[in-house]
Amino acid sequence: MANLSKQAALALSSLAVAMPEAAHFTLPEKVLQFGTGVLLRGLPDYLIDKANRQGVFNGRIVVVKSTDGGDATAFDRQDGLYTLSIRGIADGQTVEENVVCSAISRVLSAKSQWEQVLEVARNPELTVVISNTTEVGIQLVSESIKQSPPQSFPGKLLAVLYARYQAFAGASDKGLVIVPTELIPNNGSKLESIVLELAHLNGLDAEFIEWLESANSFCNSLVDRIVPGRPDAATQAALEAELGYSDDLLTMSEAYLLWAIEGDAHVKSVLSFEQADAGVIVQPNIDLFRELKLRLLNGTHTLSCGLAFLAGFDTVRGAMDDAAMAGFIQNLMLADLLPGIPYSVDEKVGQRFGMQVLDRFRNPYIEHRWLGITLNYTMKIQMRNVPTLLHYYKKLAVVPDYMALGFAAYLLFMRGTQQRGDAWYGEANGQAYPIQDEKASYFADLWQHQQPAELIGTVLRNKTLWGHDLTQLPGFAARVEKYLHKLLQDGAPATLASYFTQKVSLAS
Repeated sequence: MANLSKQAALALSSLAVAMPEAAHFTLPEKVLQFGTGVLLRGLPDYLIDKANRQGVFNGRIVVVKSTDGGDATAFDRQDGLYTLSIRGIADGQTVEENVVCSAISRVLSAKSQWEQVLEVARNPELTVVISNTTEVGIQLVSESIKQSPPQSFPGKLLAVLYARYQAFAGASDKGLVIVPTELIPNNGSKLESIVLELAHLNGLDAEFIEWLESANSFCNSLVDRIVPGRPDAATQAALEAELGYSDDLLTMSEAYLLWAIEGDAHVKSVLSFEQADAGVIVQPNIDLFRELKLRLLNGTHTLSCGLAFLAGFDTVRGAMDDAAMAGFIQNLMLADLLPGIPYSVDEKVGQRFGMQVLDRFRNPYIEHRWLGITLNYTMKIQMRNVPTLLHYYKKLAVVPDYMALGFAAYLLFMRGTQQRGDAWYGEANGQAYPIQDEKASYFADLWQHQQPAELIGTVLRNKTLWGHDLTQLPGFAARVEKYLHKLLQDGAPATLASYFTQKVSLAS
């Protein structure tokens, strides 16, 4: 079986995969990308490839590999090509699509090919910089940008921008649109502030710093797509048999995608690949998308994970196959969390986003484990759910029933019954499970010394945990107590069954 390459891609003809055309390999290099990870391949690189196929963006990507890990030679062997296998559910329909992406022109090593990276910076066709260097990549390191290469990503970026400034004598139309995709709030603004501080630390001239601020656009962005990456050996073999070639960079992704980018009309015109997919959004404010993701997707995960795990479900997909658990998840999201979002959201927009999230939860190709979602459970509730709870009360002044049940399940999940070293474990369905939360000892102590009703009051009024006294929310503590009693008495599966299958209201 032939290995994927430019020659193979042009020679092979298959209904199982969308191949690039010869013209795609001659497009100019318009993007410099820091990072080779699967998220970049599954989202920005795929979108640029899609735009090129539509004749919209018409540019390729030079990738900079900053670390020694991984196999960069696979990109060389395959002429920068890789297969993206898209699997999931969209609007209730199963999606199965294979695309050979040809947007990457070459991969350069920052360690051994830094001068070539700087040569790319001097390319007049270059317009965009993309990055995903993990959350710790956007940090200030006091260093000289004259190193070959600088250690940090902001240092590398500053060196690239300075080389470009010098090459074009500070021309205002040679600035770049810079779009970090690292998963931190205001990633573009943070990166810009670090680059500016590093420019001052390096004693760079005032004219360059003025060009840096005025000619370049640092954009906040939000990315959302599950890209598991390389499949297991059996899935890989089956896919390669279907495709008719082997691919060392074969990458799996879900069908859903979102890339929200904060930018003005100039940014929108430069990032013309926005036109290729409705999941790419360029507009002056992206707070709405951040709130929807945080409150509906992440918030639903957080307030469902304890109940789902205690009820015996290992994965999100497994829970969605159960009518009672799926009913809780959908009602929690759309009846409680959506109206409680502390941001102005059009109901139709919120409902549409929520239905997309439910499709993602049902994806049969993604194994998302509930126990993993319980990591840092308390902090996640504080960040994702408490603002929603408070706004729900402010807006509707009634108890959010599904949030109360989710909170009761959280309290039960946090009941540590045995300690092993510094770790606490709970017990559910005859099995011990780890409580991976910095407050595990706090909750273990409460469960040992307080009855449930007292424990609920102690936890809810703990302003250190929540920033607020949640016992001041009328009826919430009583509803949590009712559900916790039911969970303790009957167990999570029976609680779900009585509430959603038999339509017995526990709130009465």
